[in-house]
Amino acid sequence: MPAISMFYGIIVYLYFFDNKQHNLPHIHAKYQDEEAIISIPDGEIMEGKLPQNKFKLIQAWIEIHKEELMADWALASQGEPVFKIDGLK
Repeated sequence: MPAISMFYGIIVYLYFFDNKQHNLPHIHAKYQDEEAIISIPDGEIMEGKLPQNKFKLIQAWIEIHKEELMADWALASQGEPVFKIDGLK
């Protein structure tokens, strides 16, 4: 599970072949001891939880990088290496 981005203490992961449990394209975001699975198309939490302020940052990041995330999702779902994506600055 490669980390594809890090910003403001948030680490974003994209798992290889992670479309069996969740068919919807998604990322895994961790902040301290909390983790959430967040859909790429709508930026909503599918599972887990994060502090509200960190969740809003992730939603903004998803919106900015949606095309890159969908490209990475396509690669990861085929077991291919994914690309790093810039964090928020």
